[in-house]
Amino acid sequence: MKRYLILFLITFQGLMAQVQFEARVSKNTLGVNERLRIDFIMNVDGDNFEQPSFEGFRMVAGPSQQISQSWVNGRSSFQKIYSYILQPERKGAIMIKQAAIEYNGQVYKTNPIKVTVTNAVAQERDPNDRPPGSPNELLTLVAEISKTNPYLNEPITVVYKLYFNNIGVNRFKELAKPKYNDFWNQNIEIKQLQIEEGNYQGQRCYSVILKKAVLYPQKSGRLTIDPLSLDLEIEMATNRRDMFGQMITTQGNKVVSAGAKTINVKPLPESSKPEGFTGAVGKLNFTVTPSKTTLKNGEGLDLIVSAQGTGNMKLFTLPKPVVPNALEMYDPVHDESVTTSLAGMSGRITDKYTIVPQYRGKYAIKPMQFSYFDLNTGSYKTITSKEIMIDVLDGPTPAEANTGSTPKNATAQTDHFKNIKSKTALIPIAKKEFYGSDLYLGLLFAPFVIIPLIILAKKRKEAIDSDVTGNRIRMNNKLAKKYLSQAKKHLNNKEPFYIALEKAMHNFLKAKLHIETSEMSKDNIRELLLSRNANAETVQNFITLTENCEFARYAPASSASIQQDYDKAVLIISELEKQIV
Repeated sequence: MKRYLILFLITFQGLMAQVQFEARVSKNTLGVNERLRIDFIMNVDGDNFEQPSFEGFRMVAGPSQQISQSWVNGRSSFQKIYSYILQPERKGAIMIKQAAIEYNGQVYKTNPIKVTVTNAVAQERDPNDRPPGSPNELLTLVAEISKTNPYLNEPITVVYKLYFNNIGVNRFKELAKPKYNDFWNQNIEIKQLQIEEGNYQGQRCYSVILKKAVLYPQKSGRLTIDPLSLDLEIEMATNRRDMFGQMITTQGNKVVSAGAKTINVKPLPESSKPEGFTGAVGKLNFTVTPSKTTLKNGEGLDLIVSAQGTGNMKLFTLPKPVVPNALEMYDPVHDESVTTSLAGMSGRITDKYTIVPQYRGKYAIKPMQFSYFDLNTGSYKTITSKEIMIDVLDGPTPAEANTGSTPKNATAQTDHFKNIKSKTALIPIAKKEFYGSDLYLGLLFAPFVIIPLIILAKKRKEAIDSDVTGNRIRMNNKLAKKYLSQAKKHLNNKEPFYIALEKAMHNFLKAKLHIETSEMSKDNIRELLLSRNANAETVQNFITLTENCEFARYAPASSASIQQDYDKAVLIISELEKQIV
């Protein structure tokens, strides 16, 4: 019974035990040439272990598995470990993702781990890290610097050379490229790798150049070149032999680094620096050449300013010529014909100016000075060009141009630039923001002005629509004016004239007396007009005219009588307008 009780307690303890599954790394920060060990540790016997992808690392070894179990004072402990050896493939922050196991139907995962990979670090050579039977094994990467204390803008070369012995190198991959901060740099292409016999620290070996670069320091002081790190796929001999007595080899990977290099850059002398020095360093020549010196009116010349030789050709500017006001000079066209080798830059740089004379006469282009620092003598050198005389044979003189006595020549000069637009349609890059602009404020406050106007207009329209009598009067007035105008158009056509004239007079009465057509009898019209203070004679004339309109449509009438009736109608309507109240 006691044995069953102990077994039950052990089982219950196992059920109550908390599952632990975690990942541990040997270090959180390492150099790109170092290796990392990572262990996935669990306190239960989990199933279906899933390793992470290890993106950013190359798996050197693993997984290796370790299992341990112990009993202490009646309590059991269990541990299972999956171990890996990793080699970083790049610098920077790399995240190792989660691993997973299954236990009792549940999935457990580790937490992600962030590892920082830095530049290669110096490592002491491990005497045990060489294959047995190969005491002369050698594998090292060296950065060979041509000069460690150059002047500012003096070229130096860095050559990365791999030395090896008793080890075969199949291929390599760059893990960390060198950074040339504060250097102008250019890599020199290596078309084909060549293995040569060499010597490294007194030991005969083989060497191969993997990378070459030319550097021009751009600031003085201590400058650092970051290391180059390579992942090499190598083949090494072992102390075992096959059945034929041949040495058995094994393949693997090895990370090598050239290490960081420090360059002490000397500044150029300040005490003797010439005025106008623009930073040229090397061995240079300077020339100023005109395409022609004798010109006719409307012609131009090209002034070629150039420097040629060896030096920091792309890192300085040429001096600018000074010409008289009578010569119009345009911005230069810059051209570079420069090659770069391990010796540095060499070639020619040119600024070509187009110069067009404005007037007749002789003009001098002043001598130009170009200064550079000579590395051979350690001093500044200055080259001065010759004075150039430009002879313009014809064209206006400055006095003639001011008085306007030579418009023909002036036109010829203008025609020389007829394809150059004098006006441009440029659009500003920095546009005014809409927020806070006049348009924005106008749109913001417009509703406060427009809405009251709409309300007033709507109320006015409603008032007009509700005024039936007023609308009728306005309509009759419009009709009276309409028919009166139509009558005027038909002065030469009797019947349409009198029809339109009669309608005009009837509509006038409807508008003034507020009556309908059924109420328009002669007596009623006379009574209503007289009650509105109309003159009796004018009333009688109005009634007589309306009667004449009926008879005139069928009776013969001359154009003179038609005109008299039209004038009489206009006069009667005008008088009634003044008399009716």
